Amino acid sequence: MARTKEFDPDAALQQALELFWERGYEATSMADLVERLGVARASIYATFGGKRELYLKALERYLEQNNAIEPLSQPGPALPAIRGLFDAYVAECLADELRRGCMVVNTAVEFAGRDAAVLAKVVVSWAGLETALAGALIRARAQGEIPAGKDPEALARFLLVLLQGIRVLGRADPDPRRLRDAVDQAMIAVQI
Repeated sequence: MARTKEFDPDAALQQALELFWERGYEATSMADLVERLGVARASIYATFGGKRELYLKALERYLEQNNAIEPLSQPGPALPAIRGLFDAYVAECLADELRRGCMVVNTAVEFAGRDAAVLAKVVVSWAGLETALAGALIRARAQGEIPAGKDPEALARFLLVLLQGIRVLGRADPDPRRLRDAVDQAMIAVQI
């Protein structure tokens, strides 16, 4: 007869996500995971696989929980939705007392050039954000919110890079004036 799990795998995954987000992959040991999750090492391996597999599952959970692009696809004026996304990124950075930053950006920096499967999740996340921004900018152009000569795809790439830069600065030095000025200038650049 199979034994029942003596822990909640969903709660354990959330705890792993929080730990990886705070410390990163390399700085988190299996002993740290055992302590934070309150689960035996063997149970972690049996439920999630190794540390890397657990990290991938935690990153997937993070992506599910932090999908802020839905307002970009709503009907109505597009530029306020884009501005709202930027403002939300800035507010999140300023409220992050632990300066964890964005787990996606942290993953990109930590795994750069080392793990194609992990980086593929980062690329897919950024591609989704870029596509959502491009869609909103196409709508903005059609509605006369931005000049007809603007290239929505190029603007989306520009905004994607700026959003990720906000995440990096928010982790290292969340100066509200710097972050808000960057957003203001981006919105001006989109409209001229």
